[in-house]
Amino acid sequence: MTQITLYHNPGCSKSRATLALLEEYQRNHTAELEVIKYLNNPLTPTQLATLVEQLGITTHELLRSKEAAYTSKGLNADMPAAMLLQAMSEAPILMERPIVVCQGKAAIGRPPEQVLNILPSAQ
Repeated sequence: MTQITLYHNPGCSKSRATLALLEEYQRNHTAELEVIKYLNNPLTPTQLATLVEQLGITTHELLRSKEAAYTSKGLNADMPAAMLLQAMSEAPILMERPIVVCQGKAAIGRPPEQVLNILPSAQ
């Protein structure tokens, strides 16, 4: 059975659209969907570092730089990754969303259909 994890923010329209896509996928495939509301259950810096690796992006690219917390914490692209990961762990609103993880790969759902690229038989 395929295991899919969605890091979800119910207040985000892209996240809700991605959830709907994954629920549709689940109806047509043997898959288990775990939805993690990361604002209520913040990821640790180690978990965030794993996501960065799975996404194949820089740590700064995982940050939502237009969030007020980004400015208030004085964050920037030149900061060490460890500091950025800690900031996202302390203020999870800073993490880009939604993120889907499946079989060791991850994708950001912007646009939501982008997550289909990492799901088996969904391309």
